[in-house]
Amino acid sequence: MNNRSSSIAGAAALALALGAGSAAAYPGGTPEFQTDAVPYCAACHSSRDAAALAGAGERADKETAQKKHLAVILSGQKGYADLSEDDRRTLAAQIRALDAATTLALEAPEQVAAGATFEVRLRVTGGGGPVVGVALVDAAHRWYARAASAAGWSVVGPPRASSATGGNAEEWLAERPQALGRNLSYVNFPLSSDPAAGTWGAGEVVFQLRAPSRAGTLPLAAVLFYGTEKSSVLGYKTNAVGWKEVRGGLGGGSGRILFTPVKQIRVE
Repeated sequence: MNNRSSSIAGAAALALALGAGSAAAYPGGTPEFQTDAVPYCAACHSSRDAAALAGAGERADKETAQKKHLAVILSGQKGYADLSEDDRRTLAAQIRALDAATTLALEAPEQVAAGATFEVRLRVTGGGGPVVGVALVDAAHRWYARAASAAGWSVVGPPRASSATGGNAEEWLAERPQALGRNLSYVNFPLSSDPAAGTWGAGEVVFQLRAPSRAGTLPLAAVLFYGTEKSSVLGYKTNAVGWKEVRGGLGGGSGRILFTPVKQIRVE
């Protein structure tokens, strides 16, 4: 499969997870979809930073967390109507605290030898839980980013993910047939926070990459997908079978997309 086809397949898988109505789908991550992913398909997420939507004009403003999510909570629209005004303010404050505490940092070498294999490390803090998703991409843009392979990087091994509480991605990766290869540029793993208590999840992801055989300068960035409302008792309802359902609904914008800056790596 070529790079373009891989990106489309990854986007389709994540979109299915986001729109599905089962407990195994968003806002519970992508446990049933083990493939590459890119951020343009995450329509029910809000962007943390308008810079990630550069060039989109008024549409960009509507996609930010303040407009797409927090303003809806505070105005009592959708599923927030049955919360009191004080509870809506508390929920919004807790989500703002979670957003402020949630970070993603990319650690990668400044230069690598042509054809060399090397590791890229992502450090994650925060995320509302129950899981987060991390992917390697070629640009820090909501609609234009492609999988890192489009820039020329090859993923040569399964991603390794872990959290401070012992969570990992092994069970998630095991769902992908080994014959298809588990060298993915996206991973989904458990990570949760409690903004009411002021405690934040911590984890890391390691990707093993191979540089192309030609010299040049190639971009590399990472993107974090995380939820917010399940981190607060005010942010969800529990249905008849015990599943937590976020108040804003599947298309309510309670998810987030956060990019690292783009790193330019020299291949020599």
